[in-house]
Amino acid sequence: MGFFSFIFGARHERTGFMLYNVAVQAARDPAWFETLAVPDTLDGRFDLIGLFAALLIRRLCGLPPPGPALAQAVFDAMFADMDFNLRQLGVSDMSIGRRMRAMWEAFHGRALAYDGALDEADGPALAAALARNVWRGHAPAGAADRLARAALAQNRHLAGIAVAQFQAGAIAFLPTAAVLE
Repeated sequence: MGFFSFIFGARHERTGFMLYNVAVQAARDPAWFETLAVPDTLDGRFDLIGLFAALLIRRLCGLPPPGPALAQAVFDAMFADMDFNLRQLGVSDMSIGRRMRAMWEAFHGRALAYDGALDEADGPALAAALARNVWRGHAPAGAADRLARAALAQNRHLAGIAVAQFQAGAIAFLPTAAVLE
């Protein structure tokens, strides 16, 4: 990494972590696990954090500068957090790289799967992708549809937030109770 890349990336690092933490807090709402029976496992939590981070990154990438740089900062914050958590769980240094690559590929694949459905506001396609990823194809009746509607509502909400609010790290997702109605 060159000096200017380091400086440019570091300029958004704090905001990236702030925005990523907003996504984590939204994803950790117990209602997802209680109401929709999202598996309360490492994989289930990763899938919800990944969904909220993907929604956030998607919006940031569509904004004028520094939107894309903030998107990269959110991505970097997410994977720094994942690395930290794997180490806290006792994953050895020798296998961290392999695990991080697998997580990156999983996140990237999910984000791509959701992106087309979000572009078209296609609830059934998004529900199918969520059922496949969040519940590994075994979603409780109606749960994937409800999560898809919630994700579409969050996507619309993020579309109304100005770049300045993202730059300040002053955003919030809609309350879970409001999008699960």
